[in-house]
Amino acid sequence: MHKPEDTFKHQGLRKKLVEEIKAKGLEDSKVLEAILKVPRHFFFEKAFLSQAYSDQAFKIGAGQTISQPYTVAYQTHLLDVQPGDRILEIGTGSGYQTCILLELQARVFSIERQKELYDKAKTFLPLLGYAPKLFYGDGYAGLPTYAPFDKVLITCGAPEIPSELLKQLKVGGIMVAPIGAGDVQVMTTLVKTSDTTFEKDELKEFRFVPMLVDKEWGLKKHH
Repeated sequence: MHKPEDTFKHQGLRKKLVEEIKAKGLEDSKVLEAILKVPRHFFFEKAFLSQAYSDQAFKIGAGQTISQPYTVAYQTHLLDVQPGDRILEIGTGSGYQTCILLELQARVFSIERQKELYDKAKTFLPLLGYAPKLFYGDGYAGLPTYAPFDKVLITCGAPEIPSELLKQLKVGGIMVAPIGAGDVQVMTTLVKTSDTTFEKDELKEFRFVPMLVDKEWGLKKHH
């Protein structure tokens, strides 16, 4: 595996994509700058390069998708990433969202439950010059050893707010998660106001692949 090319054409397509995201009402300059820096086509097979800069989600294997760029930008904006933030990401997937967080100078701890995607990200992201801490495991359990985190980002549809992850968020920290057991989830922000309380804000509706628990982690399936 070698690092793909990032041509002037690709860079031009990224600029167009950023303009498209802006036209949808997202004007967070730091987030848009990060979208401009990360070559999304690196996360696509060559045959599908034409889809890399359309504002759409795309299947990446193992029943997962690379999120729509607008969704990535929107979630990142809600997270209010500050340089040095320790961020727990649930669902590494292709690693595209992970790289956006790294461009914002966050320290990223990312969990992926699909071995095939975890293995690929572990090889591929360092090749692109990114160094997140990647873990193969169950997102519902989080990473208690590395807690507390400044921010928690869930990149798959959670049927309910995962209480274990809220515990791992520090007081004053923000969790951004698409919540809902059906086909449509509501993007939700949770600000932890004390060890036992949080402020919840429900925003736009999105569609995400579901957050599942793998039987091998010995946890019950969430229905």
